[in-house]
Amino acid sequence: MDRTTIGIYEAEAVGYEARRPARHAARAAAFGPEVLPGLPCADLGCGPGVYLGALAGAGTVVGVDAAYAMVAMARHRTPQTVVLQADLEALPLRDRSLGGAWARNSYVHVPKVRLPMALAHLHRAMAVEAPLEITALVGDDEGKLADDDLPGRFFARWSPERFAELMTGAGFRVERVEVVNDAAWVRARRDRTLPDFVGPGMRLLVCGLNPSLVAADAGFGYAGATNRFWPAARAAGVVSRERDPFHALAIDGIGMTDLVKRATPRADLLIASEYAAGVPRVRGLVEWLRPGAVVFVGLAGWRSAVDRRARPGFQPGGFAGVPAYVMPSTSGLNARTSLAELVDHLRLAAGRSRSAPS
Repeated sequence: MDRTTIGIYEAEAVGYEARRPARHAARAAAFGPEVLPGLPCADLGCGPGVYLGALAGAGTVVGVDAAYAMVAMARHRTPQTVVLQADLEALPLRDRSLGGAWARNSYVHVPKVRLPMALAHLHRAMAVEAPLEITALVGDDEGKLADDDLPGRFFARWSPERFAELMTGAGFRVERVEVVNDAAWVRARRDRTLPDFVGPGMRLLVCGLNPSLVAADAGFGYAGATNRFWPAARAAGVVSRERDPFHALAIDGIGMTDLVKRATPRADLLIASEYAAGVPRVRGLVEWLRPGAVVFVGLAGWRSAVDRRARPGFQPGGFAGVPAYVMPSTSGLNARTSLAELVDHLRLAAGRSRSAPS
């Protein structure tokens, strides 16, 4: 989260609590029973804890806030509740440990280009089909608000449509979007898929066809026992650690996404219209975050949606204004392409990206 904003909450916690009653307690109370049974519900950005009691219908509730002053107040308000001090961009929660999450005007303090990875951390922490209630401020800018009663706080504002698209990219199935005054309330569920691992400063964006079920359950792409992506990427010098997309983005500048979000046992179960529908979403990511280059792993998607006669290599005209490389699938089913050839493809794609503008 924005550091200055956390500091303001630390200094102004008492005044904030006095001015912020639980105006949406009925909504929180209705959300609680929808949480998956046997797993806790997290109030992410719980502030002084005004919604913790209303969420109690979920059973076990965990509060999370980045400001210790807020954590202390929430613990005093509901001493039976576990409240953690933690940043939304680095949740200290086990994989698939949450049965639901409530996030009322908390992710609004994450800069736009860092929000996809914050949501990737949330996706990892939630169980499949766990519900999420999250709000965004409606608008299209980010920074300080002129009429803020706590001056100096950072806010990112989104159009409801763009925010819903971001949630889809983060691996959530959006069920409804409701605009109330200046807030967009989004109800979604954690899907059995992978989130986008993307952010600013990517030297290369790796775009697969779609997650396999094995990958979706493992939490990272190309997770099949016979898939050769990670060994090839390591040998090519593209990544320094295998099977860890968080490390790949943070340390190596390598982002990861897919043309199609729907996870399947095999990529050949996808249909052409799904590839075509995925192209605008990936194009939007590239236009927004401007990676040095994008490499499409698997010819089928590119040929189906962009150029049916395409051959491996850099594509004429690139993609969304950056160099685009198309390479064969790294699946073990593609036995005709050797590991050495896959290494060469990834090395070529990454080599062009180093000289491309970000």
